[in-house]
Amino acid sequence: MAYQHILVPVDGSQISYSAAQQAISIAKAFNCQLTAISLVAEDPFSGADFYYNASMMKEYLEEANKNALKALDHVTQLATAEGISIQTQVVKGYVSSETIIETAEKLNIDLIVMGSHGRRGFKKFFLGSFAQDVLGQTTLPVLIVKE
Repeated sequence: MAYQHILVPVDGSQISYSAAQQAISIAKAFNCQLTAISLVAEDPFSGADFYYNASMMKEYLEEANKNALKALDHVTQLATAEGISIQTQVVKGYVSSETIIETAEKLNIDLIVMGSHGRRGFKKFFLGSFAQDVLGQTTLPVLIVKE
């Protein structure tokens, strides 16, 4: 199968950068388009049982955007070092598997490459597996990169 457009979500973690490096290698091999995204929650406190003020929200959004842009800049540097053109996008909304899948569908992605921390047992039960959620909810091919 020849891939035309690869999506790699990054969050600033080392495992997401490992997934980006793998996506870059695949993009280079198939001479295809590569897009990196970073998710930013528009209202991370929507389900909270406390009140927060506008300045607290503004501070959160500024920091979250700064971190997302930093992660995307790092991936851009990795791609550029390999001679690969990359598009980047900060995706605002819910930080969820659904957001990744919706973005992939909008961009006509035919492969999602993402990292997984490989949690097991109680850690997986309490923290979940973001990569496994994406894998289970999409019909697109998903390549999971482990640490």
